[in-house]
Parts: sequence; structure tokens; C-alpha cells
Amino acid sequence: MTISDLPALNASLNALSTAFISAGWILIRRGHWRQHIACMISAVLTSTLFLASYLTYHYARGGQSTRFSGEGIIRPIYFTILISHILLAFAILPLVLITLVPVFRRRWEKHTRIGRWTMPLWLYVSVTGVLVYFMLYRWFPPLLPQ
Repeated sequence: MTISDLPALNASLNALSTAFISAGWILIRRGHWRQHIACMISAVLTSTLFLASYLTYHYARGGQSTRFSGEGIIRPIYFTILISHILLAFAILPLVLITLVPVFRRRWEKHTRIGRWTMPLWLYVSVTGVLVYFMLYRWFPPLLPQ
């Protein structure tokens, strides 16, 4: 595996997080709290692996970003998705931690109250992370330097 493989790995980890977050939400709605816990621990782990891989990729590239090559109406659509993804990604880490703390203190009502905000935002960040990957690397691949 090389540094250039990391964006695909990152998108895969985001997709896995999406699946675990979604499954965890469905399971808790059905009253299956043990399975909910397993899914949410898995979501936290895959998101943590994503963050480590993402930071490794950008560190190895010296902070250099990949330029979006799409033109026309897709440009403002891409940048709207990207900006909302970035802003919410900064917020989601502390939100996830704030949602987890009441679990360890067995304060289920507080966990539920905060989780109602965290879950859809975390899901949005995970889904848009995959979407940004596809838009940036697959649907509108970066132009190669000549």
C-alpha cells in the first residue's frame, strides 16, 4: 500500500462508519441495545482509523491538497458539499466524545438527548466523506501534471 492508496482506504472507512452508524441507529430504535453498542463501538473504531489514515495522507503530502477538476454547475455543488463536510467534521469529534461520556456514567437519558444531534451529523459527515472522494478522485479525477 502506498500513500496514493489512502484516499480509497479513507472512503472505505467512511463507508463502513456509515453502515455501523446506520445499523446502530436502527438497532437502538428496535430496542436491541447490546447490538447497538457493538455497532457504535465499531463506528468509533472505523472513524478513528479513518482519522489516522487521513492525517497520515495529508502529512505525507506536506499539506498539499488535490485540485477538483470538475467544471460548470458541479463546481459549486462540490464545494458546498466539501465546505459543509469540513465544518461538520471539525464539530463531530467533540460531539462523539460528548455523546460517549454519559454512557460510561450510565446516564442514558443524557446520552440519548445528545445522541439525537450527534447521529445525523456524524452520518452526514461519513456520507459526504465518501461523496467527496468519488467526486474528487473517481468522477472528476485530478488532472495530471504535464
